[in-house]
Amino acid sequence: MTGYHIAEDRTVLRVSGADRVDFLQGIVSNDVAKAGRDRGVWAAFLTPQGKYLHDFFLAADGESILLDCERARADDLRKRLRRYTLRSDARVEAADDLVVAFSGADPRPTPEGVACFADPRHSDAGFRAIGEPAAVGEAMAAAGLAPADPLDWDCRRLALGLPDGSRDLEVERSTLAEANADLLGGIDWEKGCWMGQEVTARMHYRGLAKRRLTPMRVGGPMPPRGAMVERDGKPVGECRSSAGDLVMVLARTEAIDEAEPGLRSGAARLYPAPPGWLKTALKQDAAASGAR
Repeated sequence: MTGYHIAEDRTVLRVSGADRVDFLQGIVSNDVAKAGRDRGVWAAFLTPQGKYLHDFFLAADGESILLDCERARADDLRKRLRRYTLRSDARVEAADDLVVAFSGADPRPTPEGVACFADPRHSDAGFRAIGEPAAVGEAMAAAGLAPADPLDWDCRRLALGLPDGSRDLEVERSTLAEANADLLGGIDWEKGCWMGQEVTARMHYRGLAKRRLTPMRVGGPMPPRGAMVERDGKPVGECRSSAGDLVMVLARTEAIDEAEPGLRSGAARLYPAPPGWLKTALKQDAAASGAR
């Protein structure tokens, strides 16, 4: 993807007030203090039981923290966050004057007046920008980038194995391990307590993750979201988002094998295509399990 895309399905929340960092720090899975105008943080907001509610990118903008989140679910996120402000000096508001853009281009531009940061999940995932529409457009043009087809980014995202919010995760059901957040830098294990940390940490340190998201190539008609993936008639996964000839599958870890010949979903044959970082992690998990 050599151009950029204004994400119509993303919007921005602004968290302001003197306690904004401390307020978010006790709720989300990553270290909010690391966010800057040119450094993004990917984090999640969970139930106390460790189940997925929302994920988003955070960037600092002067006296505010900006949350790049799903547009369709932004109001739910805003209301949930407001429940925890209590007596803290923190305000959560919609930032309707801002847009989100992203690009797979390299290097990342350094525009004035725009929060612009490398996607923190993967070095090949390009960058994201948050700012007023005119400022973002000017910054992209100055970097030599033209508007691109959003499908280009979706294919790139899937090939890298990067989840896309509730398209790939089930609200109040999915865990961060299933989202690979423990492998993609979505969790800071050293920053102190946060909502859902205990359950998430237990799964991580005890190696309890039995299913993970992985891209698979599709031979035949693209299965719809929610379609079962089977091996020898037994379910081993479930289809989530798709683009091009790729579909994200929440699969049992033993089925994430490039040599796997027999996966099917309806009339389609599926071929696991785990990215390198996931293959490495699964090998390490298998070695650790064998040593126990």
